[in-house]
This record gives sequence, C-alpha cells and structure tokens, in this order.
Amino acid sequence: MAERAFSAVIFDFGGVITSSPFEAFNRLEAERGVPQDFVRRVNATNPDDNAWARFERAEIGAAEFDALFAAEAKALGHDLAGADVLAVLAGAVRPAMVRALDQLKAAGYRIACITNNVPTGHGAGMSRSADHSDALEQIFARFEHVIESSKAGVRKPDPRIYQMMCEKLGLEPATCIYLDDLGVNCKPAAKLGMHAIKVTSGEQALADLSAVLGLPLG
Repeated sequence: MAERAFSAVIFDFGGVITSSPFEAFNRLEAERGVPQDFVRRVNATNPDDNAWARFERAEIGAAEFDALFAAEAKALGHDLAGADVLAVLAGAVRPAMVRALDQLKAAGYRIACITNNVPTGHGAGMSRSADHSDALEQIFARFEHVIESSKAGVRKPDPRIYQMMCEKLGLEPATCIYLDDLGVNCKPAAKLGMHAIKVTSGEQALADLSAVLGLPLG
C-alpha cells in the first residue's frame, strides 16, 4: 500500500469548526451604528500589541481588555466597549465539520487544533471549559492535541505556534494539512511546509479537504 502524503489535519476552531465570529461582529456593528468591519479594523491596527493580541496571549484580563479596546475604538472615531465585542464572540457549531472530524479519525488521520482565544468567558473564541458535558468541550475532546493561544502565550500568525503543534504530534510540517479562515494565519503554516486551506465556508472547506485527501467528508 502506498504511503499517504498526509498524516494529520490541523484545524483552527472559530470560523472553521464554528461559524465565523466576523458575522457576529458585523451584526453588533449594525446594531451600534458603527461601520461594517470596524472591529476587524481596530484589531488590525497595531496587530501584535493591541488589546486583542495582548488578551489572546493572556497578558491582560477582561477588565483591562474592555478599557483598552474602547480606547482603541475611540481613537478610530467610534464608541465600542471591549466587553460588548466579547459578548458576541461565540460562533455556532457547523455540524458537518464535526462529522468530518469523526470521519478523518475513522480513516486513520490524526487531528489537532490551534486556536487563538481569550482567557475568560466561554465560547468558540474563549478559553476551554472544564465541563466534559459541554457541547464545545465534546468537540475539543476529539482532537489529539489542542494549543490555545491564551495558555501557550503565543498566537497565530507567530510561526512558533505551528512549530509547537508539529513537535507535539512528532510530525514534519509537510505531512500536515492546516485549515484557517484567515489568510494571514494560513501563510506561516504554508511557509513551514504545511498544505494550507483558507476557509470561506464550511462547504468549501470540506470540498477542498476532501479533494486533497481523496476522502468524502461531511
């Protein structure tokens, strides 16, 4: 039997396993009368050291994030509290993606997750719960390894977080597929040698992954 090209599939969580948080951000922006994609604009300003980046590395707590994000938003011309952004961060689970995790495991692929998340609250973009009956925890439990930025102290797109996962798996990057809804996070994975798939929808992600592996998914 020919050796398979890939041994592991590594997933982002929010925006891949769950719907994109950007959809929720857009609804919040519409409710508050601020421009569409304003939250993304705030988070793209000084992206390595702004409130969001520092919170995902667990360098600050929720109260400090609330104030710092509000100040960053104000500097860009609008009033928006960080707490309001966190309140809508959880995305809806994509059932077909969860089915695909089980199908991949059944086919002998190792699965893992690298997620940028924040250290407080609960939801797709927040730190994991200790409740094993929780729906999101049941999804996380499927992964062989999970690296959370808020616990690792490093966040995507820092290449170190991808290297950390390869070390945990004991695999070379070239044997891994990586899925993320942000191109900026796919680029370092691809540069390391992973096969990167940029996710624009659950259907597209599964179609692309199915094509690469020659395995029906979903």
